[in-house]
Amino acid sequence: MPRVSEQYRAGRRAEIVAAAARLFAANGFHATSMADIISECGLSAGAVYRYFRGKDELIGAVAETALGTADEVFQTMLADGATPSPQDALATIITTITEQIVRDPATGVDLTRVGVQVWAEALRNPVLAARADEVYLRLRGHFAEVARRWQAAGNLPAEAVPERVGAAMLSIVQGFMLQSLLIGDTDPGDYLAGVRWLLLTGPAGEQRRGDPVRRPAS
Repeated sequence: MPRVSEQYRAGRRAEIVAAAARLFAANGFHATSMADIISECGLSAGAVYRYFRGKDELIGAVAETALGTADEVFQTMLADGATPSPQDALATIITTITEQIVRDPATGVDLTRVGVQVWAEALRNPVLAARADEVYLRLRGHFAEVARRWQAAGNLPAEAVPERVGAAMLSIVQGFMLQSLLIGDTDPGDYLAGVRWLLLTGPAGEQRRGDPVRRPAS
């Protein structure tokens, strides 16, 4: 019997994840069964269960698809000791969400629709909560590293805690995702303009130390 290549296994796994993502985005987790996913991907039940033991694992795999894109973006952004500003990092991630995650090339669906479902489901599902905790701690850690480097370059006060700054940055991104899904006229350029003014001004409206003067997007 010929051996199945790693490339073949990766391809089959990707087919299953894409099928699950389509159904999760369209119908939600609770209205999607493993039988639905098996039918959607066109594989046998045995083939699907060979890769995933159940729906929770598939939910985690779909969420990891989006985070994998974010990981790659941060890897590029922080390569060679680069020191992006917090506002540039936020702009890069929000642009990535708009251009790649909302129209994910691997699954063909808006993965932000799955992401917000993961947040809600994690409140009642301990297994998924643990997975979400791991995933979002990793993403928060990327933002904290941006803050850490910006601080080391003298652009954040010495008393600032990078982990706390990273947590706030993650919240800004999550807020954009929610507003984009719930408020029809949410524009990424307008949102980023608001973030830029928020980060560029101090208590009396003065420019913060180390931040370039920029015009907000029109």
